[in-house]
Amino acid sequence: MQIEQNRNEDALKLAVSEMNARRETIAKGGGAKAIAKQHEKNKLTARERIALLVDENSFFEIGSFAGFEMYAEEGGCPAAGTVAGLARIANRLCLVLANDQTVKAGAWFPITGKKNLRLQEIAMENNLPVIYLVDSAGVYLPLQDEIFPDKEHFGRIFRNNARMSAMGITQIAAVMGPCVAGGAYLPIMSDETLMVEGNGSIFLAGPYLVKAAIGEDIDAETLGGAHTHNAISGIADYQCSTEEECLAQVRKIVSKLGHAPTGGFDRSEPTPPKRPATDIYSIFPEGNAKPYDVRDLIACITDNSELDEFKAAYGKTIVCGYARIDGWAVGIVANQRLVVKNKKGEMQLGGVIYNDCADKAARFILNCNQKKIPLVFLQDVTGFMVGSRSEHAGIIKDGAKMVNAVANSVVPKITIITGNSFGAGNYAMCGKAYDPRFIYAWPSARIAVMGGEQAAKTLLQIQVAAMKAKGQEADPVQEKNLLQEIKSRYDKQASPYYAAARLWVDEIIDPADTRRVISRSIDAANHQPNIAPLKTGVFQV
Repeated sequence: MQIEQNRNEDALKLAVSEMNARRETIAKGGGAKAIAKQHEKNKLTARERIALLVDENSFFEIGSFAGFEMYAEEGGCPAAGTVAGLARIANRLCLVLANDQTVKAGAWFPITGKKNLRLQEIAMENNLPVIYLVDSAGVYLPLQDEIFPDKEHFGRIFRNNARMSAMGITQIAAVMGPCVAGGAYLPIMSDETLMVEGNGSIFLAGPYLVKAAIGEDIDAETLGGAHTHNAISGIADYQCSTEEECLAQVRKIVSKLGHAPTGGFDRSEPTPPKRPATDIYSIFPEGNAKPYDVRDLIACITDNSELDEFKAAYGKTIVCGYARIDGWAVGIVANQRLVVKNKKGEMQLGGVIYNDCADKAARFILNCNQKKIPLVFLQDVTGFMVGSRSEHAGIIKDGAKMVNAVANSVVPKITIITGNSFGAGNYAMCGKAYDPRFIYAWPSARIAVMGGEQAAKTLLQIQVAAMKAKGQEADPVQEKNLLQEIKSRYDKQASPYYAAARLWVDEIIDPADTRRVISRSIDAANHQPNIAPLKTGVFQV
């Protein structure tokens, strides 16, 4: 037992170490030369600006792995060219977005647009003030067709500016570099705009385009610099001589914001868990391959390691219960990976959702909505049970009931993908498609239609059958190589880094930080004062 725990601990710690190393590389943005060039222009980097703006140690980055290993032919796009996250400014929780000028001059790649839209969505869902630190060359022209015209493309950013303003969400734009073409609308559609002398500029067309279009010779500062827009056009509100002065002024503005009503989620004085968070490393199985008791994981994140379990003797491959996490009252829905006996004494596979599990979880989710208790989903699921017995018992009906409850849930939903997240189990356990308020993954997460081994064998059977239909035969060596090729490709696509690069999850986190991350997420969600009444629509009972 101890040997196995040591193996588990070594494997998960190694995965966390790899995650941290990759994040450190991403934090360098466009690299040392690009950072030096930024400093030569008397400009700070995106991360340096954020460090000056926010309260000490309050920044929680979101989407750091966006764009990871994407756009190789373009030289990459670390963090999607935007550094962003939740932070406290003058002790007010805000969302901060900073263009990273060291990455292709802060240009917008397709994933940049997707990341910025996700961040605006977080602001709208949680009623958070937004601070934009603008320093961008605009759309990355070689990929303009993937970022410019569609509904979820670049223009949606400005539509959201308008929608957030109508919702009463404060938006402040600090222009510290170029703000060109369509991007020029973002600061002017914000509530207040600050500009830094010498570097900040706003115009629909830069000097070169103006010369080409109308033959006028003009420099950038005269065309759309800080003095021009503060003293002549009047579209900016503050003119600052340095970035430090600009960021200090943003802090002053934020410090005077009025206080809005909260969501009213219950919080008591936090009590630390009896089990240390680091126990997670030895509990969680290497390779997601062996059973474990999810209650042991829950004990590492809940106050006093307590869980008031709901229907404990029923639907045993899902654990539901009430708890507190850092003082916040929560409802937990977690896949149980132990092999257990059902009420009839029959063995049930861990990580699989059975009829009774779906029924139990749906009822619990509705109860949490009734009581206005935020939901935490701990995903380690291989899917719903299949076969004639489950079909005849109505697994589709019971699964639909659970999916209906998740889809229509109105309280905040926080999803943590700890291990497997396969098939419709991903949906039922509040995957990305079901609007979790925040969704995170451990480095051990695997997100796919099914496991790599099963998928590879299924695809191999299809390919071999196609070969036979053409009168071709695959020899055993060829089949083995084909199987390995399919499995390798599939495993890469199931990786949490593949998911985080495409923003299927908001961030990859250290398992030992799970309690803190959930607490910060609920804190953000509690800034939304109005929760709509629960309506579940029609479903079979």
